[in-house]
Order: sequence, then structure tokens, then C-alpha cells
Amino acid sequence: MTTLLYTHPASQSHVTPDGHPEQVARIDAVVAALAHPSFAELDRREAPEARRDDLLRVHPEAHIAFVEASAPQDGFVSLDADTWMSPGSLQAALRAAGAACAAVDAVLAGEARTAFCATRPPGHHAEREKPMGFCLFGSVAAAAKRALDVHGLSRVAIVDFDVHHGNGTQDLMWDEERCLFVSTHQMPLYPGTGAPDETGAHGQILNLPLPSGADGALFRKVMEERALPALRAFAPELILISAGFDAHRSDPLAGLDFTEEDFAWVTGALCDLADETAGGRVVSSLEGGYDLEALAASVAAHVTVLMERGAR
Repeated sequence: MTTLLYTHPASQSHVTPDGHPEQVARIDAVVAALAHPSFAELDRREAPEARRDDLLRVHPEAHIAFVEASAPQDGFVSLDADTWMSPGSLQAALRAAGAACAAVDAVLAGEARTAFCATRPPGHHAEREKPMGFCLFGSVAAAAKRALDVHGLSRVAIVDFDVHHGNGTQDLMWDEERCLFVSTHQMPLYPGTGAPDETGAHGQILNLPLPSGADGALFRKVMEERALPALRAFAPELILISAGFDAHRSDPLAGLDFTEEDFAWVTGALCDLADETAGGRVVSSLEGGYDLEALAASVAAHVTVLMERGAR
């Protein structure tokens, strides 16, 4: 058994204006890194389009229709100061959400224990009725709801270690008592949410903000003392990861001091926990990461661990 890799060329068709950090070169760097012979055993699959009902579990029809109507025939459309659409953006976003949902289907069907979705745009900033922060649809949230509502799981966890707080995922999961959302993120930093007192309607949201300059040692301490015990107590039947790599010390958009070794460590820790409570089932989706070299190295480290644990 190996790790599933969901990708689609549509990710390269989501074009942003010159100088925008969420650029096509990001996915090019990730795809190139995963083309290395050490990843030859990945089970590579084409990401499908998200089903309408999967999107409707996390967004109202009006939001979906707004994103669809905003897609330009040529050029760019700005949805806010950070979030842009080009002619290929809608298809890319549908494939990103579809990848996460398809990965959940496959892992829960026993086709693999671990999966990684190498897609863009990211999704964890997209709120119920608001695209923002480079994100159009809440891909990981949609995958969580699919696991709960379609596959009948009782408990799903989402762990987000992107340097920016996943305000969108928090918004979409706020009332969902069957989902534990755990986030580590730099604070203060965009989007300004993620305080410890934001705990969800059922106390099922755990925000663990880190100060600017925090290194991997502090990250590991917070994970070991706060996040992992909470996850173990919740006993998820599936762990979803919002895998942002912009906490890397080389990233231009933030100020944390992680290395790729820290991302490998947290991946292993989450896989260990999944072995305890979830039959080893872990689905990870790419979120941020804007230094191309650091992003490639971090994804390689992350997927290497997913493959090692998935093969057990």
C-alpha cells in the first residue's frame, strides 16, 4: 500500500497578476519535487471536479454562484485585495476541493492509508459566504463534511499548521461538533483571527497562536503539550491536514522559524496519532508556502513521511 497523490493540470491554469505570491510557480515547484525518483511509488491520480453537493455542505448556493459568475473570460478579476480570478481559476478551485473529497473517499475505502492533494488555490481562508486570502472554496472543510455526512464517520479532526490562521475552516466548522479543528499559526498576522478564546459552538476549536520568531522547538512543545493531547482525547476516525508550509524560516509572508524537519516531525506525530485512533488514515491538502525552494523541500519532507507511514 502506498500514498495517493491527487493533482490536476488545472492548478497551473489559475493565474494571478505579476508579483502575486500565490503564483503558478508554486505548484510547478511542488510537482517538480514530487517527480523525483524517491516518489516513484506514489499512486498518482487526477483530481476530479468537486460535486455540487460537497460544496453545498460548506457554502450556500449564493456563494458558489458568485464565484462562478466572477470567473472572467480573459484577464483578471479581483474579489478582494488578495484574491484574484483568471479564466482558469474556477476549474482549479473545483479540482482542489474535488481532490480533497476524492482522497477522503479513497482512504475511507481502504485504497490507501494516506493521501496528499497537490493543488491550488488554497482553501482555508474561504468563509461560508466570502472568498478571501487567495481562497475560493473551503476544500478541507468540504472533505471533512463529506467524511461525516456521506461516509458516516462520527469524529473527524482537521489540523492546520499553516502560518496564517484558517479563519475559513473555523467559520465553516464553527457549529460542527463532530469535527475538532486545531490550528497553530503566527499571531498577530493576517487575517487577524485565531485567538485562544475562539473555541467554536461546542468547544471543538483549539487555536494555538505562536509569537513572531517562534521556532520549531516551540512549535513541537505546543503540539506535544496542547494539540496532540486534545486530538487523542477526541479520538478522530480520520485526520485531515491543512498543510501550509509558510511557517518556514525562508517564507516571505510571515515570521516563524520552522524548517522542513519540523514539518516532517509534525507529519509523523499526526500519523502516529492516526495509527492510534483512525486506522492510520490521514488526508493532507496543500495550503500556503511562498518561498519556492522552501516549499518544494517542505512538501518533499511531508510526503516522504506520509509514504513511510502509509506503507506500514
